[in-house]
Amino acid sequence: MKKVIYPGTFDPITNGHLDIITRAANMFDQIIIGVAASPSKKTLFSLEERVKLVEESTAHLSNVSTAGFSGLLVDFAREQEANVLVRGLRTTVDFEYEFGLTSMYRKLLPGVESVFLTPAEEYAFLSSTIVREVAIHGGDVEQFVPKCVYTAIKTKVAK
Repeated sequence: MKKVIYPGTFDPITNGHLDIITRAANMFDQIIIGVAASPSKKTLFSLEERVKLVEESTAHLSNVSTAGFSGLLVDFAREQEANVLVRGLRTTVDFEYEFGLTSMYRKLLPGVESVFLTPAEEYAFLSSTIVREVAIHGGDVEQFVPKCVYTAIKTKVAK
């Protein structure tokens, strides 16, 4: 069985992430969505909230599970006994960043492989950062995120 990890902060999970997850779920036996604590980032949602939103957003995919983690991704991959990382690439900037990370992952966890997927065209511009910024400034992000995330964002930014 091929078990893979799709890691990220997912603050929040977007329809672009879901596109990657859905396509990866069709390619691999088991997908673990690794929701990173990312303490250096100022997140809108707590780790627990992000895990819950990812779980709700992917509930329709039977071979997808979600787990929060802190620390190094390679340590999480080792714990999960996964040797493939799925990463999304939107732009050449993403590629350059991911290329460097992939080299580091291979040094820290020999045998780990990275698989890169590009999002569908309608999501190529989409990022969690953009969604957060638009929402915080009163913009409507409903078309960019799953319904449960939209509801959570509206509640969070109303406070």
